[in-house]
Amino acid sequence: MYLIHASLKALGGAAVLPSGTRALVLGQARPEERVEHVSVHAHALPHPVLGLYLLSDRLLEAEAAARTVCLRALRSCPELGGWTLLAAQAPLAAPVFEQMLSGSGELQQVLDGKVQGPFGPPGSSSNAPDQRRK
Repeated sequence: MYLIHASLKALGGAAVLPSGTRALVLGQARPEERVEHVSVHAHALPHPVLGLYLLSDRLLEAEAAARTVCLRALRSCPELGGWTLLAAQAPLAAPVFEQMLSGSGELQQVLDGKVQGPFGPPGSSSNAPDQRRK
């Protein structure tokens, strides 16, 4: 299963997604697109985001299916008139690749284990050499 974020932008300036957006988008999904769930993040910045959970064997297929479903909904549902799709992609890959392309040293530190992670700093006692079984 893949989570694909679809970023939307109002063409006519600031607008709010309709309250039934989730049902509208989910209603446009076809069985072969294997959309399991849709969530709406109407106040995400800089643009509202739809989270589509799709069953797929490959990330590119999931992104393409999400894009197709969203475009179909934007075309077919009058309530979504005035909105356009900016992107449909997996949410976590883009920032990593952007850091890699920017040449930022921060990413290299993360890859080298020199930055504190979710379970504490790299020098935590669980990583100390004296903790090995003898």
